Amino acid sequence: RIQLVESGGGSVQAGGSLRLSCKPSGPTLSKYCMGWFRQVPGKEREGVAALDEDGTPRYADVVKGRFTISQDKTTNTLYLQMDNLMPEDTAMYHCAGDHDCVTIATMSSTYPFNYWGQGTQVTVSS
Repeated sequence: RIQLVESGGGSVQAGGSLRLSCKPSGPTLSKYCMGWFRQVPGKEREGVAALDEDGTPRYADVVKGRFTISQDKTTNTLYLQMDNLMPEDTAMYHCAGDHDCVTIATMSSTYPFNYWGQGTQVTVSS
């Protein structure tokens, strides 16, 4: 089973930057796609960014122009470069993977994607 491990979270001031990483491990019997999601306690999960089947990045409107998703093809490690962070970006960030590349590209807030990491906390202070 594929396992995902995130890293790179931390505490920054507004306007700062962080780079999250998500390293997958385990058997990859078939192609899967990945994305980044975030969640604040008591609120619904929110899609942040994802790569579709062709590797085209998709972004939530609230992060467009500030966040950049990318992937190292040799290791399948997924990255999220977050610039100009704002207090409202504070959340637990998770990476997710699924063989359903169409749905993960929609960054659905409710779909039960197959693979999830444990999350990395991002805290942005004003």
